[in-house]
Amino acid sequence: MDWFNKKKKGIASTEKKVMPDGLWVKCDQCGEIIYRPELQKRMFVCHKCNYHFRVTSKEFSEYYFDKDSFQELDQNIKPVDVLKFKDSKRYSDRLKEAQKKTGLSDAVIAGEATIEGHPVAAAIMDFSFIGGSMGSVVGEKISRTIDRACEKKIPLIIVSASGGARMMESALSLMQMAKTSAKLARLADLGIPYISILTDPTTGGTTASFAMLGDIHIAEPGALIGFAGQRVIKQTIGQDLPEGFQTAEFLLEHGFIDIIVPRQEMRATLGRLLNLFWFFPQSNAAEPRKAPPESRQKEDAGKKATAVSSDNK
Repeated sequence: MDWFNKKKKGIASTEKKVMPDGLWVKCDQCGEIIYRPELQKRMFVCHKCNYHFRVTSKEFSEYYFDKDSFQELDQNIKPVDVLKFKDSKRYSDRLKEAQKKTGLSDAVIAGEATIEGHPVAAAIMDFSFIGGSMGSVVGEKISRTIDRACEKKIPLIIVSASGGARMMESALSLMQMAKTSAKLARLADLGIPYISILTDPTTGGTTASFAMLGDIHIAEPGALIGFAGQRVIKQTIGQDLPEGFQTAEFLLEHGFIDIIVPRQEMRATLGRLLNLFWFFPQSNAAEPRKAPPESRQKEDAGKKATAVSSDNK
């Protein structure tokens, strides 16, 4: 019979399937293993614990602004190693590596966009470029964005994701704090609203300047927001820090920020705020709400004075 003559066969080999790198992502907060395409659909927010992953400036522009509305400007401004700084490696080499890795010229992209149809001037920082540190180029791009908002009379949106001033540029980076703050004072004098969005992390010189000078401060859930690090603060005051210190929730509880908004709701929230604080004519040319003429103001003041006088009698 044929089965008496059956020959032994080795284990049949099959072609090994290679799992693409980065297909699964582990949540830093709850440890959940998440399928990356599903995570992308949820704007990199964990479905289990609502942890907000750090994302790039390009992704922020897609999430916060109307589709394909963001037009980047000032792309030709690039950093230069003026001080010839060197620590474990040359600053010029760090710049080249960061530019190759991210495809950006520096740690911020700036331009114009629309939110729910409302035109805005916008700057978005990118933590993946040398920790989102603020150097001369970052300060210049943000300053130009503020100037653009002043010139066109459109609201300003700045998305912060930064470790602070860039130490490799020494005092030049610290000067950007004063520079951007002075520009924002001019914007405030014109009565143009500035909404500051704080993402994880927003620390150091960024927090000490433009990030905390907004008319409205919005934070993403769980974002780390502060100036000095917790270890430095603890050593300075000699006390244990409260639970949740420097988180968005802690700052909201103590009045440092106005609202915490999940990433999926940010665009709609910004649209409502712009409707509330700024007037956009049908021509789409933004104009601030005008105060009554001086003659009418005097007339109203006279009526109030007459009414008060009558009440006293």
